[in-house]
Amino acid sequence: MFRYKDVTIREFRREDIPLKIEWVNNPENNRFLHYDLPLEYEKTLAWFERNRGRRNRFDATIEFEGEAVGLCGLLHIDYQNLKAEDYMLVGDSRFKRKGIATKAGTLNALYCFEILKLHKMYAFVEAGNPSLDLDLKRGFRVEGYLHQSLRRGDRFVDCYILGMTRQSLIIPGEVYWEED
Repeated sequence: MFRYKDVTIREFRREDIPLKIEWVNNPENNRFLHYDLPLEYEKTLAWFERNRGRRNRFDATIEFEGEAVGLCGLLHIDYQNLKAEDYMLVGDSRFKRKGIATKAGTLNALYCFEILKLHKMYAFVEAGNPSLDLDLKRGFRVEGYLHQSLRRGDRFVDCYILGMTRQSLIIPGEVYWEED
């Protein structure tokens, strides 16, 4: 697996469930997330069991110096069209705005392009979400703007559709390969 000296991603495990629940339920984090809130342990455990081993998604835990700090992964992995949807959340506020998301996103993209051999990664980002700047910094490009595309309670919000190929990926710093 690809890694940085201080940041790694690893497959999401059952013992990560309480952290996922804490991070996703935190109002500081969930403003732009698309979950049926609040997350609950039993439902999240059922989600984990249902999705374990599926080939059409990859769920990972972000670690900084060995401590779990967030989540990332790929949804809707499409092996026919060689594409997948990117997602990421740095859940622990102590680790936000320290470059960890940039590195974790790079590792997720390298997994997509180098391990799964996909051609394209895409993401949906709500208008007003500050992660748009992070995604552009990672090499995503704006490919479209979807008006009133996502439902937020009783209103609809706009979002950007972003795309990235291996050629547009920006790799900050030195990445290492480590056998599992």
